[in-house]
Amino acid sequence: MEQKGLHVAVVGATGAVGQQMLQTLEKRNFPLAKLSLLSSERSAGKKVMFKGTEIEVQVAKPESFEGVHIALFSAGGSVSKQLAPEAVKRGAVVIDNTSAFRMEENVPLVVPEVNEEDLKWHNGIIANPNCSTIQMVVALEPIRKAFGLKRVIVSTYQAVSGAGAQALEELKTQAEKMLKGEEVTPEILPVKSESKHYPIAFNAIPQIDKFQENGFTFEEMKMINETKKIMHMPDLEVAATCVRIPVMTGHSESVYIEVEKEGVSVEEMKAVLKDAPGVVLQDDPSEQLYPMPLYAAGKNDVFVGRIRKDLNRETGFHLWIVSDNLLKGAAWNSVQIAESLLKLGLIQA
Repeated sequence: MEQKGLHVAVVGATGAVGQQMLQTLEKRNFPLAKLSLLSSERSAGKKVMFKGTEIEVQVAKPESFEGVHIALFSAGGSVSKQLAPEAVKRGAVVIDNTSAFRMEENVPLVVPEVNEEDLKWHNGIIANPNCSTIQMVVALEPIRKAFGLKRVIVSTYQAVSGAGAQALEELKTQAEKMLKGEEVTPEILPVKSESKHYPIAFNAIPQIDKFQENGFTFEEMKMINETKKIMHMPDLEVAATCVRIPVMTGHSESVYIEVEKEGVSVEEMKAVLKDAPGVVLQDDPSEQLYPMPLYAAGKNDVFVGRIRKDLNRETGFHLWIVSDNLLKGAAWNSVQIAESLLKLGLIQA
């Protein structure tokens, strides 16, 4: 299709996030002149439908990026480390969905609702934050702007899709077997490369990624460090506990915050969130209205509810934040960054 628009490459096109990226590009009617689908040798040759046309997936290699304007990466950190610099050398802007470059000083870590302006200093690579970080900062940024922010304590309830397709399959298999009273042999969670695994069906596993020397997991440290970087608040007090639960799609978070301004009411907090970009307020206890992952799945927004004042601290508030981890947490945020590059005139269609 030779027409006015951009040449976009999707690396990891056959994976769960890659598939969501393609669906999002299609739904958003992103201005495409050409679309290249790239993957490992294992997935090369597969055919993927896009706008009614079948496109063959090619092996991702350095020369694949000749003439590419934007490269959306979601094929694992090692692939990004190897190929993202090659794409940049050939003139592409890389939007990377792995943790490979997130904490590098010269790489902007971007959630468009929060720090879109950081795109202006990119050097070819833009990092997409961790899924659980993205939805939290979308909700916290309007609060920070209105009332200031001193402290964040978050406990996550993360969907199995965040661990990949094999983990999702394991959840389904385990649930079926356990309902029949059969034995299960877990092989994926909490971390595939670790020696010990636990069932996820009918369980909650308080470990996502590997433990660090300080007792926090890598996932928890990602939330802590990324939040500070995105919000430009290196001294913000942040603590996280990340838990995997047997939900297919949609991460949930219980977040306790302390604001700087005194005397803020729940009504004022709700009013700020109601008008915030990317946020949908679902908060009516009298009608049992609150966000849930089952109903957030397939939607781009971040849903916020259960807003209440802390009983002991005047400036403390509790929130419940839910979002689709494959969309706002990955694919949609990546495509949104691409749209922002166009909007800001940082790339020409």
